[in-house]
Amino acid sequence: MTARTAEGTAGRSDDGGPAPLAPRARLLPALGAVYRAQLSRARVARIPLLFVATFQSVGIMVLLRGVVSGGDPAWSVVSGSAVLVVAFVALNLLAQYFGQLRAGGGLDHYATLPVPPAAVVLGAAAAYASFTVPGTVVTAVFGCLLFQLPMAHLWVLAAVVPLAGAALSGLGAALGLLAPRQELATLGGQLGMSAALLLGVLPAGRMPELIGWARDLLPSTYGVEALARTFAPHPDWPAVAGDLGICAGVGVLSLAVATWAYRRAAVR
Repeated sequence: MTARTAEGTAGRSDDGGPAPLAPRARLLPALGAVYRAQLSRARVARIPLLFVATFQSVGIMVLLRGVVSGGDPAWSVVSGSAVLVVAFVALNLLAQYFGQLRAGGGLDHYATLPVPPAAVVLGAAAAYASFTVPGTVVTAVFGCLLFQLPMAHLWVLAAVVPLAGAALSGLGAALGLLAPRQELATLGGQLGMSAALLLGVLPAGRMPELIGWARDLLPSTYGVEALARTFAPHPDWPAVAGDLGICAGVGVLSLAVATWAYRRAAVR
């Protein structure tokens, strides 16, 4: 083969068509790579915001301490404040991140990588949700001390944080990817966090029926209910498992919608 022939056939496959690109990475290795990259990138920038989220939730509990003395309302306040940390990071900040990524052309970078779309969405969501763990634990422990609640079952946070985080992360990513403008993605994230605050922290028994229906539509409230039930003298564990199951189902659905939104945004 001459040099000219070799040059002419470079970049082509045996059948004369374009040479295939590198094979697409498998989901789990790609997910791990995206998770580590996002965790390293966001560590410095997100730690101050996590402090703000924790301080905000603690401040809400302190303010409500003068209104709520104990019982079911105190369970709701502590549980809702703990899950609010998850909502601030996983929903609000992730909506802003994907909105900024889409507006700045960052999706084009990911589109050139042999990475499945699900790995990008899941990796970013998992990284942001990971930042909520310390703040959620601190908020829950402080709330238990403030309202004199038992801490024997706080291990349930090990299930509440990832499941509520998955549901809210998927929702936040979808908001950021589907919003036509970055400002609307930020607005959607802020409104979502406000809904988590009003519907999750305030005791459900004191809300109008219409607000109660809206509360049932917010996935994080099921994580709130699951944690609140564990403060009872004799927790209803089947009901706790049911609430966590709803969180898991909504998390799978919301992350699937976010993956579809990523594909939709990446091809534009």
